[in-house]
Amino acid sequence: MHNMTRTKIDHYEHHHRNEHEGSALDVSPGVESAPTVNPNFRRTRKRALTADDFVEGILRGDTTVLSQAITLVESNNPQHFAQAQAVVERCLPYAGRSVRIGITGVPGAGKSTFIEAVGGMVADSRHRLSVLAIDPSSERSGGSILGDRTRMETISAREDIFIRPSPSAGSLGGVARKTRETVVLCEAAGYDVVFIETVGVGQSEVAVHSMVDMFMMLQISGAGDELQGIKRGIMEMADIAVVTKADGANVEKAQLAKSYLSNALALFPMPDSGRRPRVFTCSAVTRAGLREIWDDVEEFVAFTRANGYFDANRRRQNKYWMWETIDAALRGSFFGCEVVAGALPDFERRVEEGLLGSFTAARELLGIYFENIVRNKS
Repeated sequence: MHNMTRTKIDHYEHHHRNEHEGSALDVSPGVESAPTVNPNFRRTRKRALTADDFVEGILRGDTTVLSQAITLVESNNPQHFAQAQAVVERCLPYAGRSVRIGITGVPGAGKSTFIEAVGGMVADSRHRLSVLAIDPSSERSGGSILGDRTRMETISAREDIFIRPSPSAGSLGGVARKTRETVVLCEAAGYDVVFIETVGVGQSEVAVHSMVDMFMMLQISGAGDELQGIKRGIMEMADIAVVTKADGANVEKAQLAKSYLSNALALFPMPDSGRRPRVFTCSAVTRAGLREIWDDVEEFVAFTRANGYFDANRRRQNKYWMWETIDAALRGSFFGCEVVAGALPDFERRVEEGLLGSFTAARELLGIYFENIVRNKS
C-alpha cells in the first residue's frame, strides 16, 4: 500500500513538473529534509543510586545527589520510603551541627526578599546556608507555586547556598516530617545554617517551630492594625521579631510598629529560653538593620547554649517527632487497611444521616481494624 501511494505521488509530481517546465511555476525538487531524530541516538537508562551512593554524595557536598535524596524523601511512593529512611539514618551521625532558624510572617511581609538579603550576608561570613521553603502548592499539580529559586535570584547561583522549596499540598504533618528529614540531609552535606521559611498562614508555623532552634517573626507596618494577621500563639513562639520594609517614607511607620510589638511581647510570660524576644526594623533594599538582626541571632544561640536550653530543646523536639512519626504511621496503616477502606463509605453515610454517633462509629471502625490485624497474624 505504501509503495503504491509513493508511486502515485511520484507520477503526479513528474506529470506536473513536465507541464510547467521552463515556466515561472516550475518548482525544483529541493533538498530532502534531515530526520528530526538522530538515527544513531540510543536512550541509556541511568543506574539507580543506592543508599551508599546517596550517603557518599551527600557527605562530599554534592548538591545534585543531595537534591535527588530530598526528592526521594519527599516521594509518596512506598518503594522509596525504605531507601529514604536508610539514607536519613546513615546521615544522622553527621547532622545536628547547624543552627536552625524558622522564619514566618504575614503574607506580603517580604520573607523571601529578607532571606535573600540576610542569606547573602550570612554566606559572606563563611557560613554555608540551606534555605528550605514550605511553599504554597497548586491544588491541581501539587507543585510549588512561588518557586523560591526564581524569587531569590542573587543567591540561588551561589555554591555555598542551597535553596529547596517543598510544596505544602497534602498533609501538613507529612510535609513537616519530610522537611525535618531534609534538614538532616542538608546538615550532613555541610550546611551549618538552615533557614526554614513557612507560608505564613495556617498551622505551618507550629510545625516549623517544633524543628528549629530559633523562631523569627517578620511583620510589616502601615497596613492598619499593627498586629494584623498575628495570632497570640504565633507571637508567643517568636524568639525575635522584625519589622521589614523600613525604608523611604515607611521608616517612621516601621518604628511605630516596632514599639507596638515590643509592648505586646513584654506582656507575655518569660519564654522557656530565658531570654525575652527583641524587636528590630530592617530594609532588604538599603540593608539597614540586617547586621544587627544577625548579631542578635548569634547572641541568642550563644545564650541558649550556655544555659542549656539549646540542647534541651533539641532533645524535646526529637521526642516530639518520634511520637509524630508513630501517629503518622498508625494513621497510614489504618486508612491503608482494605477492610477499613471498604467499610468507611457506609459508616460515613450513617454518621452524616444521624443514624450512628461519631464516637460509636470510630470505635467500631477501630475494632474492624484491630480484628483484621489479629486475623492476618494468625
